[in-house]
Amino acid sequence: MLDVTPLLRLWCHRRARRLARQNAVAVQARTLSNLVRHAQDTAFGRDHAFHRIRSVADFQARVPLRTWEDMWARYWQAPFPVLENVTWPGRVPYFAVTSGTTTGRTKHIPVTRPMLAGNRAAALDLLTFHLQRRPDSRVWGGPNVMLGGSTDLERLAPEVRVGDMSGIAAAEIPWFARPLNYPPRDIALIPDWPAKLDRLTADLPGRDVRLLSGTPSWVLVLAERLRTATGADTLGALFPNLELFVHGGVAFAPYRHRFEALLAGSRAECAEVYPASEGFIAVQDRGPDEGLRMMVDTGLFYEFVPVEDLDREAPRRHWLADAEIGREYALVLSTCAGQWAYVLGDTVRLVEHAPPRLLVTGRTRWSLSVFGEHLIASEVETAVARAAGAAGLEVTDWTMGAVVPDRPGQTGRHRLLIEFAAPPPDESANAAFAAALDQALAAENEDFEAHRGEGLDPPAVTVLPPGRFAAWMAARGQAGGQHKVPRLVADPARFAAMADALTGR
Repeated sequence: MLDVTPLLRLWCHRRARRLARQNAVAVQARTLSNLVRHAQDTAFGRDHAFHRIRSVADFQARVPLRTWEDMWARYWQAPFPVLENVTWPGRVPYFAVTSGTTTGRTKHIPVTRPMLAGNRAAALDLLTFHLQRRPDSRVWGGPNVMLGGSTDLERLAPEVRVGDMSGIAAAEIPWFARPLNYPPRDIALIPDWPAKLDRLTADLPGRDVRLLSGTPSWVLVLAERLRTATGADTLGALFPNLELFVHGGVAFAPYRHRFEALLAGSRAECAEVYPASEGFIAVQDRGPDEGLRMMVDTGLFYEFVPVEDLDREAPRRHWLADAEIGREYALVLSTCAGQWAYVLGDTVRLVEHAPPRLLVTGRTRWSLSVFGEHLIASEVETAVARAAGAAGLEVTDWTMGAVVPDRPGQTGRHRLLIEFAAPPPDESANAAFAAALDQALAAENEDFEAHRGEGLDPPAVTVLPPGRFAAWMAARGQAGGQHKVPRLVADPARFAAMADALTGR
């Protein structure tokens, strides 16, 4: 394969100089102005008098916050699947199907070609930062493996298709990147995840892979299959020229130790990204846990709303000009795919203004407060990672919910369903993990600590056999791709049903 990294390096040098001069606040103001101007003659633009909007304050005064459910009911459902000049000019060519992580409901997210162009620009920025850290990079000298869902798209109407976001991206890959893209079409089109794994396991050994991208839990499944098939204990042994492992979608802390072992013997570094079906939001440009750099010039306008304001009639709305460092916000997007003041469902915390960097802290609906404990996803993520480290265990996947007492005299508790890397822990290791988890949750959350002192039972830990989460996801039609196990399940009844399915009851 022809190594085109030198051409990439030229482009990245130029882009790096531009990023170094970038004024994020000015760029964001200009982005919103451009978005509003482009959409002023759509149904949404007319309803909200876009032609009168001259500033961010004007926009916030005229356009209320909306969720996907609001946009669907008011604008998208009636004309679906043909959205023409509804919330974005022209016909929407694609819809990304999401797994409904927090609610369980499948959603159709409009995706336009300007949005896909912005996503590609964000991916190139990730490579720009990689080349800055690795001047001798040859990342485009071999296959770039994208471990996504099926690339098969269903035709809904003339010039309108629907499918997994990875399939939509594959349909729009520019000509110069096609030779680098892996897997090949015949494998990428396979909808059945186990069958796709079989083909990948047979086809990947011997390929000079330079970049690997995917959700950590699914990459671990592939890595185990490759180890069984080849005898290679590490990805470094199998792909010695691997430079970059790109991950996103879930917190990486519980997986970090396993990937350090998997990548041993290679020169690969790990890089986090923050993608969503609604847009590519941020990429890693520094070390782990230093925040992800926001993409401010790719067709997305960001607002930040204090989480406690989401249910208020007049929520406080900030943007990069006045958002506070260190505060927990719900992230709100306006995009070149026709989402406007759209509550994404993620919670974030800004760690720097210039350039803007953020940490993803959880989901607006990923919280547990059945007993008044107010646990949020980032606190539980941290506690699970610390407890696993203390017990010497490697986490594969997990979920947590509340067990509500149903008889007098019982007290409530949390229950963690967790899968560790094989072999599963013995009873003493499991007990050590459970005790460490209880302590770590108390250290992370004062309300949890207080309730533990007032009679709340310690968390129950149920260890699942290796592969159980993957099998459960596959049974739901959510194997591979961007699908992920919900970390916190707030509804006790829904969690009980999930626990029964996972434990075989």
